[in-house]
Amino acid sequence: MCSFVFSDEALCPYDCTCSDRSVICKDFGGVQLPMEVPRGTQMLTLNHQNISVLMEGAFSVNGTGARLRELSLQDNNIRIIESCAFCGLQQLLFLDLSQNPIEGVHPEAFYGLGQLHILSLRSTFTATGASQLSSALSSNGLSSLQRLDLSGNNLKVIPFSVFGNLSLTTLLLTNNSITTLDIQDLARLGEFDKMRVYLSHNPFDCRCDKLRDFSDWLKNSSQCADSRSLKCAQPKAHKNTLLENVDCKNVGSFVLLGIVLALIGVVFLMVLYLNRRGIKRWLNNIREACRDQMEVYHYRYEQDSDPRLTNVAV
Repeated sequence: MCSFVFSDEALCPYDCTCSDRSVICKDFGGVQLPMEVPRGTQMLTLNHQNISVLMEGAFSVNGTGARLRELSLQDNNIRIIESCAFCGLQQLLFLDLSQNPIEGVHPEAFYGLGQLHILSLRSTFTATGASQLSSALSSNGLSSLQRLDLSGNNLKVIPFSVFGNLSLTTLLLTNNSITTLDIQDLARLGEFDKMRVYLSHNPFDCRCDKLRDFSDWLKNSSQCADSRSLKCAQPKAHKNTLLENVDCKNVGSFVLLGIVLALIGVVFLMVLYLNRRGIKRWLNNIREACRDQMEVYHYRYEQDSDPRLTNVAV
């Protein structure tokens, strides 16, 4: 501990704080890459800097970053990650690139991160950067990656091409634009049976034709770790309703009942149409019978109301 504090104190980057095997540089904007840090540093935090490009070996000048375990690069205006940007960081376990408008990622950008366990790309990728991400993550450099955070990237579908070659145990897809998972998506997720996925804060469509397969999967699978937190965004009648409270089975029964009743109605109308002449004849007979009966009643009324006939009867 002492050798770190005193012998490496002169190597602490300007206007940064170096202590307890950590280097913290925040809200300054003057950090230049490639960067040299005190030997023995295990945690490096660079936030709110103006770093547009991560070039090759950006954190391994003279091997000073060889012992880094955690590297946080949040909100640094990073747009380009070049090949081998993290080379020399063989012991890195945690990398946070959140809140950077990344536009370009070299296929070998993450080369040399064979021990990396956690990669956070929250609110990071533009449309161009997202299209290049799959090739960068599918390289052999991330063989130990366990947790991938893709939250807040406006994703409309699950990017299977991004993590298809990884052995993830946790995938965070919260706060994106995913409206549903169809039967093909669910089948693909089933191939990663050891992976837990987080899907809360997505605008799910709870119309039953969109929800039925997804709802059944949520009830029968434990793969979605936050299934009890998923809420509907549409239709308006179900807005903010928990997905687990939407009952599509009863809705399907009502629809089937409606179809059956409609068919019965159609059959009834067809019977009426085919027997229209007989029905007309029957109605005419009833009308004639009613007319004869009314005439009898009318005659009797006249007889009863005529005073002359009454006197004769007396």
